[in-house]
Amino acid sequence: MAIAQSRLTAQGQISVPAEIRRRLGVGPGSVIEWDDDDNRIVVRRAGRYTSQDLHRAAFPKGPPKRRTLEQLKDGIRRHVKERRARG
Repeated sequence: MAIAQSRLTAQGQISVPAEIRRRLGVGPGSVIEWDDDDNRIVVRRAGRYTSQDLHRAAFPKGPPKRRTLEQLKDGIRRHVKERRARG
């Protein structure tokens, strides 16, 4: 069952119902985003991502394998060397 309804104006604008504003914690000047989630439109307050959301986006196949500091430095050296060779 729907929480609330809004009517679309001729200019394509809507009013966000008070209950939805309260649940999202938004007010005048707040930014909300619209997202497509498997044929459903999700509305959320912009910037409300958890660290888990960010981690899943950065590492979709799970956490990266652990490396030593020396391995990281070697990888950076190789990367810089390759970039200089291309340019």
